[in-house]
Amino acid sequence: MGKKERPISLHNLSAKREAVRRSVTTLLIMLPTLLVCLPVVLLVTGSVMSDGELQRHLAPVFAGGEAFVSWKLVPDYPTFGHYGKLLFMTPQFFVLFWNSVRLVGLILLGQLMVGVPAAWAFAVYQARGSRVMFAFYIVLMLLPFQVTMLSSYLVLHNLHMLDTPQAVILPAVFSTLPVFLSYGGFRAIPSQLFEAARIDGASEWRIFCSIGLPLGRSGLLSAMVLEFLEYWNMMEQPMAFLEDKSLWPLSLYLPEITWQQAGNAFAASIITLIPAAFVFVWGQDYLEQGIVFSGLKE
Repeated sequence: MGKKERPISLHNLSAKREAVRRSVTTLLIMLPTLLVCLPVVLLVTGSVMSDGELQRHLAPVFAGGEAFVSWKLVPDYPTFGHYGKLLFMTPQFFVLFWNSVRLVGLILLGQLMVGVPAAWAFAVYQARGSRVMFAFYIVLMLLPFQVTMLSSYLVLHNLHMLDTPQAVILPAVFSTLPVFLSYGGFRAIPSQLFEAARIDGASEWRIFCSIGLPLGRSGLLSAMVLEFLEYWNMMEQPMAFLEDKSLWPLSLYLPEITWQQAGNAFAASIITLIPAAFVFVWGQDYLEQGIVFSGLKE
């Protein structure tokens, strides 16, 4: 009997070890998730706190006190007054909101008109020096805004575009990231399809519209999602090129809010977060496919 029970006990021990391993793995995954979600939870909580409660919790930071900041995940007396004040009594918020919509919309439209044809040319037509030029594009993609800020400023100054929306739109239109991601989507299309279309008498424009765009839209849409998230939250470009505050995007509205308007700051952060979260959730699948395309070998 003892020999027959031994395999059963070993099986139970193995099952327990597997359960412990899964529990530890789940815990290790959940901890970073909680750390990422915690700031959003604090924003939501702060946006529905009363002014008195916010000042009591934030006084050690803004009033120069030595005590620690306290916080509650559930306010004592929740209120939506900050949202009402921001949406119905703050015209500046709407001006900056529509500035962001206009800037991001024109930037994405310009990138579609400039970056997508460039990516198609690099992916489909093998001309002399095209690989070197594409490698140069990748190098430009690695340069941060701080490196190119001075040269962009000088060019915009000579073109008399400083302190205009074009000062932010024009450099962003020629961003190299959409070219890189769209290139991966177009390269994933079998070249035999292009050859078959040419044999059937299709023009290059017809091939681009009927084959390239439908089959390569995953890389294109992933680029648009990433660029929307980047330029919806941009701060350095408008601060460097725009002096007129009426032209600022919504991302520069938050630094203008003082401690006495902390509730409005929390509410504005939530409203600013909604479009970015919606675009991210909608384009999550395209982002994953874009990452796959960007890793394709030549």
